[in-house]
Amino acid sequence: MSKAKVGVLGCGLMGAGIVEVCIKTGHPTVVREVDKTFLDKGLKRIDDSMGKAIQKGKLTQAERDAARSRLTGATEFSALADCDIIIEAITEDRVAKAALWREVAKVAKKSALLATNTSSIPLSSIAPATGNPTRFIGLHFMNPVPVMKLVEIVRGIESTDEAISEGKAFVEGLGKTTILAKDTPGFVINVILVPYLCDAVRLLEKGVATKEDIDAGMKLGCGMPMGPIELLDFVGLDTTLSIAEVLHGEFGDPKYAAPPLLRRMVESGFMGKKCGRGFYDYTGGGK
Repeated sequence: MSKAKVGVLGCGLMGAGIVEVCIKTGHPTVVREVDKTFLDKGLKRIDDSMGKAIQKGKLTQAERDAARSRLTGATEFSALADCDIIIEAITEDRVAKAALWREVAKVAKKSALLATNTSSIPLSSIAPATGNPTRFIGLHFMNPVPVMKLVEIVRGIESTDEAISEGKAFVEGLGKTTILAKDTPGFVINVILVPYLCDAVRLLEKGVATKEDIDAGMKLGCGMPMGPIELLDFVGLDTTLSIAEVLHGEFGDPKYAAPPLLRRMVESGFMGKKCGRGFYDYTGGGK
């Protein structure tokens, strides 16, 4: 998988991050978006990220230029026809994901490794739409992708050992560490993380403590690198809400039920840092 051509579906926050690590590690990569507006926005996100890496001394201009030369943007599914691995990284919606994979199935070569970056949806609800479920696995990258070292590999009901091995080799070639999970809702990370984040919102909702004190308590008292409210803003309130809804719907356990405050924030358009406003305000450049 060292020279594999990669196709990435979606160039939002996660998709752009996946693209960046692929092109920086030598993979020719094509990223597909629904239209030119979304594509241009996503490509700018990648350029801005690598620009910041140069400023921090983590990337040279020559390395950036070489990486960027490996990237192609597209709006047509046909651009994925010769990809060796195709990774879907769109919104956390199983209907939308299945619809997208049905289109990909029309052009993807049979030998291609197919992967979804879903953070909570069982692969079994998407796999039939791929047309090739034995080659379909989960590759759940952590956010921000260029920084975080972990990727959850998820084995679907029909995923072959060969597909899992190929996925592991590809991810480790990106400089990441992998853990393997069965195909259950939320896999490993979010089954543990989401109740923690929801509990933090419930504390805030009940007026037990301010958001600043909740964050400081978990950072200074429990050694967390980031407080739960800060983390919610970073991950995206809408993303966390979607994951919570999937887990609550699958397990029926009230610990996964989204707090009303979280839902009201999302309905008000306060999605987190990515849009400038979540529980904290980022419009001034800081928090």
